[in-house]
Amino acid sequence: MLRIMLNSKSMKQHPYIIILLLIGFAFISGCGDDAEKPPVDYLALAAKKIYTPPGEHDQFYGFFSGGNAGQIYVYGFPSGRMLSTIPVFSRNPATGYGYSPETKALLRTVYGFIPWDDASGTALSQTDGLYDGRWLFVSAANTPRIARINLATFETVEICELPNSAGTTASPIITENSEYIIAASRFAVPVPQKDTSIATNQNFKCMATFVKLAADGKMSIAFQVKLPGFNFAAGDAGRGASHGWAFLSCYNSEQAFDDLNANSALYDSDYIAAINWKAAEKAFDDVKHKIIKSHYYINRYDEPKQTAKSELNDFVYTLDPAEIPGLVYLLPAPKSPMGVDVSPDGEYIISNGRLAPAAVVFSFSKMLAAINDEKNDGEIAGITILNYKAVLENEVENVGIGPVNSAFDSDGNVYTAAFETSEIVKWRLSSGEVSGRINVHYSPQNILLPGSGTAKPFGDFIISLNAESHDRFIPTGTDFAQSAQMIDISGNKMKILLDFPVAGAPQSAEFIEAAVIKSNINKIISIKNNHHLYATKSANKAKVRRQNNIVHVYMAAAVSKFTPDTIGNIKVGDEVRFHVTNLQQKSGKSIGFAILGANNVNLRILPAQTRTLVWLPKSPGIYPFYNTEFTSLKYLEMSGYVRVSGKSMIISEPVDSSKIVAADSLNNNVKDSFNQDESGKQ
Repeated sequence: MLRIMLNSKSMKQHPYIIILLLIGFAFISGCGDDAEKPPVDYLALAAKKIYTPPGEHDQFYGFFSGGNAGQIYVYGFPSGRMLSTIPVFSRNPATGYGYSPETKALLRTVYGFIPWDDASGTALSQTDGLYDGRWLFVSAANTPRIARINLATFETVEICELPNSAGTTASPIITENSEYIIAASRFAVPVPQKDTSIATNQNFKCMATFVKLAADGKMSIAFQVKLPGFNFAAGDAGRGASHGWAFLSCYNSEQAFDDLNANSALYDSDYIAAINWKAAEKAFDDVKHKIIKSHYYINRYDEPKQTAKSELNDFVYTLDPAEIPGLVYLLPAPKSPMGVDVSPDGEYIISNGRLAPAAVVFSFSKMLAAINDEKNDGEIAGITILNYKAVLENEVENVGIGPVNSAFDSDGNVYTAAFETSEIVKWRLSSGEVSGRINVHYSPQNILLPGSGTAKPFGDFIISLNAESHDRFIPTGTDFAQSAQMIDISGNKMKILLDFPVAGAPQSAEFIEAAVIKSNINKIISIKNNHHLYATKSANKAKVRRQNNIVHVYMAAAVSKFTPDTIGNIKVGDEVRFHVTNLQQKSGKSIGFAILGANNVNLRILPAQTRTLVWLPKSPGIYPFYNTEFTSLKYLEMSGYVRVSGKSMIISEPVDSSKIVAADSLNNNVKDSFNQDESGKQ
């Protein structure tokens, strides 16, 4: 009966019946297993699986996108313990990220200084289709950007802005040897941008941006591929047999611009866009590209100098599939697909249609045959549409209502998350036979299995990122904690091992064996490698220097002592820059710094690191500064005083730091934050 009701004709004739069915199924599945307490043997299994004894380390790192918090949250598994927060697109007052002149430039965009974003997707760097532990990439959905995190330091070291794009949720997509990070627009816009009627959206475009990775990880935009003005939701890169291709899911092939809830569901199917990036490279080499004037920043953190700089770029290369046959093909996919997931061997591409009662499996080899045999069903914007049956391998029914994405284990099983029925369904990739299902709590928006996006999945658990938690945790006002669940898949039957709260509505996560990363983390950090412009590498090098109304305090910090710890000759109207260098060189030995009246930041200075706090005293007096971290038994004594006297005779009002140009100011389009304000003005 349900299958009959869900066919396209009945959906158009009886939309309210379908809505009631979906709500009913969601309610039944969501409440079904709350009535009974788990048996004792189940609790014992869960405890054994997740318990990590005191002093022992977790087997896996888990990197969770921070969603609307703009951060990355680091967890250990199987314990589920939260270990760290890595600031990426948002300021972090606990560390000074985004406030200090060393890091502010990372948040520069053509829209100005943007200290927030929706951190949506995540991807780990790969070599030969396996995680190599070098970098983590994070996408920003609101102001389209891709960030790179150095996993030797767990710090953001680069952010690349994506021009001609809007709402990039299909990002970051990494190729199997980290040749490219790929990002596709969710929203179509005029390219290049201009003032025009929204009703002309049929002329809008989406861009698939191919960000090239150098051997040292540095990002640069290689080219952008023009796509029709659909809404691209997610993607995956080919591997193994399909290496050299990328696959993007889209909804709203109707190209509706208003009331998308109704107008983007008129067609029976949308598409998976298959992009042949090897063909794109050849077309580029054959000079089949065009140049579009587009401004965007690439912000890089110079690790030896411990300071970020911004480079403004003014054009991109574009490739148009209508002019380059074989660059892009469209695979019809029912209906409003979200996740598109490539199997470990690269042969199968699974489309998860949110409004379809099935997961659709496409065959890559059949796709190539259909291209060769010209089994087409027309074209859109000059892009060939392949025949659905010619590329189809299987339609897997009974995977729940509202499938959103799928994950693969190492034994040929696929796990599909169904949003409306709040469940994960297990089925065989070879046959499509459903072999198990489990309720989750509630409404999974994504599921992650360690290594699922590689050639060799690993781990024996799934993490379900759930949109709602309802009654799973003690209440916290009128809002609820966001929910994640850890599910054991080691046996024939899936079992929930752990509920744990997450913050910021995370949409993605990555997992990697801890041993792969731990070996790259230095336990001793040599201060000799600190080439910060204002570093103070020993206490006897500490000093105070005035440059008109700017006062540079070259400060050394060691166990229980700042040097200098008494500072005079400061005037109202001065700009005081505390350049604090942590002389300790052992990992874990951080030092904090704060001063009375500092209106925006606490510094957290890592071993052998220099960070700067800019302070504008507004009235005469005695101002204490102190260490904000419990670094030793005598951390309370780690403090000092600054004396501020009457107004400066040079400049009578507080200095606008944006108007100060240091002697080492940069040329052309490269800028740092020691000589710029937050808006990017010089």
